[in-house]
Amino acid sequence: MPAFKYEALNAAGKALTGLLEADNPRAARAQLREQGLTPLGVTQVNQQPQDASRWTLQPRVFNSSALSVWTRQLAGLVGSGLPLERALTALADDSEEPRQRELLAQLKAEVNAGASFARALASAPREFDEVYRGVVAAGESSGALGQVLESLADDLEESQQLRAKLIGAMAYPAVVTLVAIVIVIFLVTYVVPQVAQAFTSTKRALPGLTVAMLAISDFVRTWGWALLALLAAGAVALHLALRQAAFRLRFDAAWLRLPLFGRLARGYNAARFASTLGMLAGAGVPILKALQAAAETLSNQALRADALDALVQVREGAPLGAALAAKKRFPGLLAMFARLGEQTGRLPEMLSRAGKQLGVEVQRRAMALATMLEPLLIVGMGVVVMVIVMAVLQPIIQLQSFVK
Repeated sequence: MPAFKYEALNAAGKALTGLLEADNPRAARAQLREQGLTPLGVTQVNQQPQDASRWTLQPRVFNSSALSVWTRQLAGLVGSGLPLERALTALADDSEEPRQRELLAQLKAEVNAGASFARALASAPREFDEVYRGVVAAGESSGALGQVLESLADDLEESQQLRAKLIGAMAYPAVVTLVAIVIVIFLVTYVVPQVAQAFTSTKRALPGLTVAMLAISDFVRTWGWALLALLAAGAVALHLALRQAAFRLRFDAAWLRLPLFGRLARGYNAARFASTLGMLAGAGVPILKALQAAAETLSNQALRADALDALVQVREGAPLGAALAAKKRFPGLLAMFARLGEQTGRLPEMLSRAGKQLGVEVQRRAMALATMLEPLLIVGMGVVVMVIVMAVLQPIIQLQSFVK
């Protein structure tokens, strides 16, 4: 039964809004009149599948943290024996966000119409990706939807925590770098010319360091905006080039070869791949379908191509561990745990363990990189400021020597 969003007036003339289910808009208006309300407008909640690839300014209904909390709540309600329709109704009534209530009403309408929950989620692919829907479908087919949703909530929380720790580790060096650039630009474009101007009237030759700093200052003040525009144009050009599949593949492959950031990218992607693959396999998803879905979670296109090549080898009969071991861009730990899981018959557990160990290793490397960058950035900023100060002080020292 479709869901409708309404606007109506009660007997006191107060405007009310809400959601209801009816066969058609006419039936929805009839329901409102039976409740003593005067309908002003009735619109059906959009049930057309959203284009997940379409760029839009509208934010998602569920961000990463909200989705994990909502999944945990739904898992608790379904796991306690509450029917899915009633669980969705309870979550919709408890939600304070109108867009969330509309989305949940849409899902409930799909389920009431006879669709499976996974098919209902497919009507909002921007909110629920292929991995999410695949896990839900496996849970429905196995009859353990509550347990599977709990595992899905755990995976979402672990992914969010890993991403937050990586961002936190890189935040301080990024802020220090930005502040250092702003300070240096201010010193070069304002302080140095103001101080050096006092010595130009003496008709004496300025020290070489001061002359060089003045030249840099003139260049920055004259061409600074042009350089900034050039950098912006370069960033836009790179963004457009990354939309081309061939260029993106080469770029991502080159990124993986970087000494520090490449290892971080490889470890992070491998951790997410292993965790997702382990969760899907543990939920009962066939290994080929699980590999396909897990490969789609890889943000690095070179690693995604390797995962899809491994999928082809597994489809042809190769063991998963051997297929992953043939792809050198994946960490050897992942292939080792996959091989061990196949030998012991505990592949989902071993893959999940590999994902956790890779995640811990990524966090350790990120913290080590941040710890190393912090003093280097501070020392580098100090050296630059010292050079600028020396360029300002040398004319003063020269003038004092002349006076004496």
